[in-house]
Parts: sequence; structure tokens; C-alpha cells
Amino acid sequence: MNKKIIIIGIILLIIVAAIVFIILTTVNYETIEITPNGTTIDVPANQTKYNGKVEGAKIWNWNSGILVAYNSYEENDIIKVTEIGFEALNKIVKTGEMETVDGITCYLINADKLLEIHIFDIIKVNYNGKFYCIPLYNETTHDSIIICCKDKDIALHMAKSVKYKKVYSENNNVNNTISKVKNVTEGLESEAKKYANNTELNDVKSTIEDKAGDILSKSPI
Repeated sequence: MNKKIIIIGIILLIIVAAIVFIILTTVNYETIEITPNGTTIDVPANQTKYNGKVEGAKIWNWNSGILVAYNSYEENDIIKVTEIGFEALNKIVKTGEMETVDGITCYLINADKLLEIHIFDIIKVNYNGKFYCIPLYNETTHDSIIICCKDKDIALHMAKSVKYKKVYSENNNVNNTISKVKNVTEGLESEAKKYANNTELNDVKSTIEDKAGDILSKSPI
């Protein structure tokens, strides 16, 4: 009888330990908006912090990961996207070891590489080790998303949870930006040709910078 009681007790302890382990390791999620009244994604609940916006890119982080998102139609000037290095981040992510799980492509990279990008300057964390990163893009809504997390299951859950919703109509942002770039380029080329043959190099540089500033300030967005 005593042996049966001991065995039953051991089994109960194992069951309780398993339940406690499941509770402690289960991740609860909450849904946040990536674009106002638009695209949403699940993030770890009660631990995900919104770090703000850096030149159009929005950044969130939690104790084991980072979420970066931007929508090119939300901003008036898409040049900012290049300035913050979002594409550089995307390229670094894709240098990692690629793995496809449930139809979703993720890349395994070092956190050190991830945090070298200027976009993370405002995050006061010290990540290290390997990260599973998933880049996503939707051509209809113009949402660009990068999920990076130490836990692959969390990263995959987040990627699968994205619900895209278009909130920005087609506009002239791209055309205006292209026109602005064209004006700047033509202005700089004209000034360079005008002064290059009969002016000192430093004067050419100064003149071009002045003209570039004038062109940028006068070009409507």
C-alpha cells in the first residue's frame, strides 16, 4: 500500500511540475496596431515596449526580441527610410542562415550585427546571442515589418498573426519625392559644371552645398 501511495505521489508531483512548467513557459500575446486603424500584429503581452518613431520607422522591444515596422505611405518623404538604414537592416537579416518553417522564411543572425544598425540607437538594451529574424512586406498596404526574436516560436507566431489592412490611399508621395530628387540632382550638376573649371575645390563644395539647401527648402513635398 505504501509503495502505491509513493508511486501515486510521484506521478502527481510530475503532473504538477509539468503544469507549472507549461504555465511558466506559455507566452501570452496582445494585439497592437502597426499602422493606425490598419495592419495589426500579436506581440508578447505585458512586456512589449513601444520605443517610438525614428524617421518614419516604429520600434518595439521585449525581453527577447525586437519589432521594426514602417509604412512608406504614412510619411511625407520616403527619403527618410533610406536615411535610417531600414534596407541595411533588411540586408543584414538576409545574410543569416535561412530556414523555412510552415511556409515562413526566417534567418538566424547574431544580435551584435542587428544592433549595429543606426535604427536601434534609441533602444537601451543589451541583446546577445542568436536571433531568429523574419522580414515581411505587403505590396497592397505598403507595410514593411522585421521581427527578430531569440525564441523562434514567438517569431513565427508573430509573423502568422499579422493582419494586413490598407488605410493609406495611393498618393503622390513617391512622385513628389522623385521630382524633388531630380531637382536636387539637376541643380547640383549645373553648379558643378559651372564652377568646376575656374573655382577652387573647397569653393565648389561650399557652393554646391548652399544650392542644395536652397533647392531642398524650395521643393514642395
